[in-house]
Amino acid sequence: MASAEPPRTSRIARGAITGLAAARIGVAQLGHRARTPSAQAQADHEAALGRILFGALGQLRGSALKVSQLLSMHPGLLPGGVRQELARAHHQAPPLNRALVGRVFRQAFGQEPEALFDHFEPTAFAAASLGQVHRAQLAGHGTVAVKVQYPGIAATITSDMQLMRTALRALAHTGMPMPADAVVASVMDEIEATLLREVDYLQEAEQLQWFARHAARPGVVLAEPILSHTRAQVLTQQFLPGQPLVAWLATQPAQAERDRAGQHLWDWFMHCIFVLGRVHADPHPGNFLFAPDGTVGVLDFGCTRELSAHFRTQVAKAWSALLRAPTDPQRDALVLQAYQALGLVKADLALQTYTAELAPALADMQAWQIEPFTRPVFDFGAKTPPPITPARHQRALGQHLLQVPGEMPSFERMWMGLMHLLTGLGARVHTRRAGFLAVDGDEAATRPVV
Repeated sequence: MASAEPPRTSRIARGAITGLAAARIGVAQLGHRARTPSAQAQADHEAALGRILFGALGQLRGSALKVSQLLSMHPGLLPGGVRQELARAHHQAPPLNRALVGRVFRQAFGQEPEALFDHFEPTAFAAASLGQVHRAQLAGHGTVAVKVQYPGIAATITSDMQLMRTALRALAHTGMPMPADAVVASVMDEIEATLLREVDYLQEAEQLQWFARHAARPGVVLAEPILSHTRAQVLTQQFLPGQPLVAWLATQPAQAERDRAGQHLWDWFMHCIFVLGRVHADPHPGNFLFAPDGTVGVLDFGCTRELSAHFRTQVAKAWSALLRAPTDPQRDALVLQAYQALGLVKADLALQTYTAELAPALADMQAWQIEPFTRPVFDFGAKTPPPITPARHQRALGQHLLQVPGEMPSFERMWMGLMHLLTGLGARVHTRRAGFLAVDGDEAATRPVV
């Protein structure tokens, strides 16, 4: 691994990097227009734009790489080729050199890492979202994982978000199929709030401790934090065995192994959503480890979200209503009632208006969201990417949907990330057995459970 300097904190330097990326996006678009239109040309163009964005984010480092990771988990926000390039961020952040690691420890503990651990490996073995991870030995705990935050990262969040908004506006001007500006703005605001929480590793340690003690489920392993060796910029936790998804799939696991891992993940997330009311809201593939014994380890609890009983009940009601036959006369009314209770649409939106204008605009995305519940056993290997809302429906969405802060943006990102994870896994999962949604003809699923 090559060494790297800390993130550039100068606003001018960081702005110049983003400005150059925006200019390169414009040049790439001119070149794309000059080529003969084809599906392959479009795919190549999307990948090229994604590489431009990722290249800029890689130079910025800091919180910009986390933004890249979170954006890659919004399948409905960016084209597939762009998302695929941005998803590289979790694994390819350049490592800190030894001197900078030592500086972080001196600021946090007043000591070098070698004085705190029986053995500390100076070379990181993994890149986390906002830092890098070192393997160490600690008396009484054996092998531990030590996450070290990149110096100066907290100071770059606000400016980085402004820079990324600029880059996304440049991307929108290329004619790429993207949602309305208000939707993009809402997503970026939610990401910024997430980052401001995640830079405090003490907060993450509290969340990790809560999940380890309350969310233990068969087949899912969660590490306990070691609070004596944790500070705001350093998090020490139990070491979890296993490989990230891409590396594990490269070993060509049998379908039965993929199904088992997928079932563990599905059951765990459904339990967290509908029973515990607290979720891991960052299901990026890099945050999961697949072990030889079939267990799945869950990492990175800096991004979690509490879901109120009211929110969970109304989501369950909306999805249960959507699972009714399209010809059911109560279907639209029940969905509208749930959406109004969630504050997603205006309280005075008439049923006739919803049915005529908003329901057609939402239909494709609604179908994509609830598709796993349409069969008792769902094959995620056959699940298609989320649809892009056609331009003809954008006006209806902008007119009738409210930009709701709080639980909904995090929940939607979590759900899309989970779908992406299970699709990459190619697992066949029993999706109805927990009985959290009412499904026509399925006696095992009779009512929402919260």
